Amino acid sequence: MKSKKMIFIRCCYGYAVSGMAVLVIGAILPSIMREAGLSYTVAGGLLSMMAVGNLLASFFFPVMVTKCGKRISISVMAGLVPVSLFILTMLPPVGVMYLLLFLAGVARGSITIINNTTVNIISNNSGSWLNLLHCSFAVGALITPFLTAMLIAFGFGWRTIMYLIVVLCVTSTVSYAVMEYDDVRKTDAKPQEIKESAERGDDDRSFLKNYLFYCVGLTLFFYVGTENCINGWFVTYLQNTGIMSETYATAMVSVTWLVIMIGRLVCASLSKRYSKSTLIFVNAVGSCICFFILILSSHLVTITAALVGLGFFLAGIYPTCIADAGQYIKGSTMGMSLLTAISAMGGIITPQLVGSAADRIGIVAAISCLGVNAVMVVLLSFINFKKSRKSLS
Repeated sequence: MKSKKMIFIRCCYGYAVSGMAVLVIGAILPSIMREAGLSYTVAGGLLSMMAVGNLLASFFFPVMVTKCGKRISISVMAGLVPVSLFILTMLPPVGVMYLLLFLAGVARGSITIINNTTVNIISNNSGSWLNLLHCSFAVGALITPFLTAMLIAFGFGWRTIMYLIVVLCVTSTVSYAVMEYDDVRKTDAKPQEIKESAERGDDDRSFLKNYLFYCVGLTLFFYVGTENCINGWFVTYLQNTGIMSETYATAMVSVTWLVIMIGRLVCASLSKRYSKSTLIFVNAVGSCICFFILILSSHLVTITAALVGLGFFLAGIYPTCIADAGQYIKGSTMGMSLLTAISAMGGIITPQLVGSAADRIGIVAAISCLGVNAVMVVLLSFINFKKSRKSLS
């Protein structure tokens, strides 16, 4: 049990640092656009390149694990993040920036796969454990915009926060390098279940014939598209509404991630009483309502309240979907990789579409396109909810 807790703690630390690395891009994006003279389309391409790397990691990382083992594979992948972020501070040519964020995306995808797979195995697909894991990502995401705004207010440049996160990414890489991967399969499962799991291994592909797996995957497709735009575009969006200052807008992103952290803790608690499909559907409906209030309102108090509500309801969707899919993929690295790939596609397409639209109609109007994603998450989660209830009856 002690070994499982240490593995879980290392995964949580790695995810917290990953959250900081992801959110820092969105927090400093306005500064990079100003200094490098980038358009919304080019900036959107940068965000999409991270998502492309995240997608390709779903295909590349499992093969790398097979050839090199988990320890070497995740150590190499995690090490790409500090290297990429450090070179980005030098503001290289756009082509190099695209490559750097692509590599950072590959690393992020690899970290996501190793964390989700590992915690799903050691917790026997516990929605509570997965929500706590993703809560750690929210902790990192919460700290970054707030810290960025504070350092800028005290006269430090955006590079200062980048250097700090580079150091933290190095420590995260070291943590993954010394983690005890041999203990991951030592769960509390019955001996017969362990034997069947070992015989099945990563070759089990029965999930490919289960359409609920794809339903969960598409839910994540539209959700991740929305999340990536919040990570990458919302500081820029909130500034351009003209309703709030740059400092307030940056602080609000931190507040949103604080609420996401709280929401994931609440969802972790509720997962012991309610089914995963129920929690996903309720969160989808709540986030959809809050999103439309956000984009339709022009009052600061209402927008602030809608952002808080949006963060709270978005909180549990991703980790609960991962936990819900665990019953279909049954510990398969291929299954987790495919799920990550489907979700990553949403993260590739959506930021680029929003960035392209922003050059034509402005970022404030372009963000309204995310309403399609919000509605689709509700519809897909409803299908999953109804079919899950029917299978239990």
